Amino acid sequence: MKVANGGPKAKGRSSVEMKKAKKKRRQFHTQKSSMVNSDSPSTSPDTAMAKKYYQLSSRGQHSVKRLKSGARPVNSGQSQGQGPPPKTKGKAKPGSSDPHAHTNGGAGPHLLTESSSEDSEYWTAFALSVLQNGVEGERPVGADPDGKGEEPYHAERDPIHNWTVLLMRQGQRLHFRGKALLTCLYGRVEVLGFTIEEGQQPYPVFSPPTHFPLSITAMGNSSLICKTIKERRLEAKSIIRKYLSIADPRKRLLGAVDPDCCLVLLEPLDTPLTRFLSSLPEHRDLFSLSARELDQSSVPECPLSAVGLIPLRSSGGESLVMSQSYRNALSSLLHACQEESDGCPVILVCGAKNTGKSSFTRHLINTLLNHTASVDYLECDLGQTEFTPPGCLSLLTVTEPLLGAPFTHQCTPEHMVFFGETSCERDLDRYLESLKFLWRSYSRETPVIVNTMGWVKGFGFQLLVDLIRLFSVTHVVQLSYGSTTQCPDLTPAFMSSAPGWQTRPPAPPTEEQAAPQPHVLLSVQSEFEGAGTVSNMRYHRSNILRDLALLAYFSQLQAPESGPVRPLHCFIPYQVPMSAVAVRVTHSEVAPLHTLYAANGSLVGLCCLGEKVGGSGGPVLLSHTPICPCVGFGVLRGADTARGLYFLVTPVAPSVLRRVNCLLMGGVTLPHTLLRAQRGIEGEKPYVTMEYSFELTGAGKMKVFKGLLRREHMGGSGH
Repeated sequence: MKVANGGPKAKGRSSVEMKKAKKKRRQFHTQKSSMVNSDSPSTSPDTAMAKKYYQLSSRGQHSVKRLKSGARPVNSGQSQGQGPPPKTKGKAKPGSSDPHAHTNGGAGPHLLTESSSEDSEYWTAFALSVLQNGVEGERPVGADPDGKGEEPYHAERDPIHNWTVLLMRQGQRLHFRGKALLTCLYGRVEVLGFTIEEGQQPYPVFSPPTHFPLSITAMGNSSLICKTIKERRLEAKSIIRKYLSIADPRKRLLGAVDPDCCLVLLEPLDTPLTRFLSSLPEHRDLFSLSARELDQSSVPECPLSAVGLIPLRSSGGESLVMSQSYRNALSSLLHACQEESDGCPVILVCGAKNTGKSSFTRHLINTLLNHTASVDYLECDLGQTEFTPPGCLSLLTVTEPLLGAPFTHQCTPEHMVFFGETSCERDLDRYLESLKFLWRSYSRETPVIVNTMGWVKGFGFQLLVDLIRLFSVTHVVQLSYGSTTQCPDLTPAFMSSAPGWQTRPPAPPTEEQAAPQPHVLLSVQSEFEGAGTVSNMRYHRSNILRDLALLAYFSQLQAPESGPVRPLHCFIPYQVPMSAVAVRVTHSEVAPLHTLYAANGSLVGLCCLGEKVGGSGGPVLLSHTPICPCVGFGVLRGADTARGLYFLVTPVAPSVLRRVNCLLMGGVTLPHTLLRAQRGIEGEKPYVTMEYSFELTGAGKMKVFKGLLRREHMGGSGH
């Protein structure tokens, strides 16, 4: 995934820039072909792939996704991965304004929906197509080994280059767990709403048990409609010959070629993130199957599992389920982003906990990236952040698809504030002021998606009302589940009289004033299994997901090339003068003499105050919590008061660290596994003790609630 990292936001591009971006992406396809002809065994495939992926994720410039043909419309009446793409009936007429045309630098071919009979035919064929293992000796296409009418996929592995070529017929799905680097060699495939076609760069896909299984859906290739069946078959066969150097696997896959098939190259994905997480005992099996999926998987020893993907025989009860209201909302938002004439849409996604807000948001971002170069994202959820460690509010520009769980695409946003806690309930005003601070940086040149908390009762609902008013939201997506009402419908009529925490209902416009444009409410009913309930599975717990986000952030300390994982104590810390930075504990009242004890061995936000910090050599302590930019995070390894130095371990670059003059410590703690799993230490491990008692006076932190002293919520205020 690529997100704007401190650089300028992706704006409209000239035709020259778009052509350069397209040419650069086409080079990946050429490089792959040249690798097949290389006989040099000096570099292992895993090492080469790790370096290549690291280079992809480290680039600062934005990349633009261009489809040779239009993406599948989201309102085709089929759910994600549950039906074939619509067929192309003809080319778009000049000047036509089809809402589903590809507009990322130019109009794509005009797509028309299928007739109901074609849709029914493809859906029936697709519903019966589930997975087989693709091992040697697999039955030919159309065989039914289990008597269920299931049509197998075909996959063959090239052991020389350590990759697998997957052949799928149009409309087929592959549900999977694991991780891999995916390249589309022929045709088009879709993953979580994002369309990938031949000639584009490789994309990393992650499907851990923390979220529903991802699926790869074959969409065919509408750009080949002008070619004959023979020409399409020969073209697919020539690609197979390039990527399979062993005769027997090549022969088997050639025999399964279909003129409308898709060919996908899957390679092992070895990155600092995956190596670091796999080295921790608690997360060693993070990309394996969950217990309930063991009986749904195909034979473990298959060409896909050899590169890191574990196919599932069926989607089970945990796959992405798209209700009709879900699809209608996606379609409406896509149309709004393409047709909005007076500014870009401001889309707010809200709902109670465990209603699928994050999954819907990722799906929406991926769908929009099929048609635009970038999408802005405002993070308002402190507990389950998408791109940062927990306890942060951020505004960033997304330019690459989100094909995995949040911890797989951690980055440094362009604008970020360290709030310091996973909930704002004890300081509602600082929460809103922090969001206002971020909102002032929004360029209003691209669509923006506002992700909110699952707190929709009491003060949390009042905050939600505030956000709709403060950001001038144009579209509200409200998710709910079951037949019970989690919170009132946020209709324009309701908003005209609803009080917020800081805002009040607007006064009726006078005759001279124009009435403000009301927002559009899109109600989405979540119909997946377990909607609205808290799962007892380990990887579904919110604290585990927060720990994974923090571990993913600090995996940036690891070297990009393959090698042994280095524990926390092996990194040489930066020496920071105490007189050059101010320190503040944000979540608790701490005596000044005890501040350094509290901060030692803790996670700190690296922030930049607008004023210069100066001291006499000792610690500089702030009396209040500032609202200021945060550029990253670090671990305060220690403090030497005699020399006046802090010792800081962080992946932030030294050039950025020079701007840091404030260290904020909040209630977000380092994952215990990060401290326990430190290899190479003799004796006691740093910052770990078993002789601590919470029964001692002062052993626990004192909590201060700042949300009950507002005048308008006291008796006699009329509320």
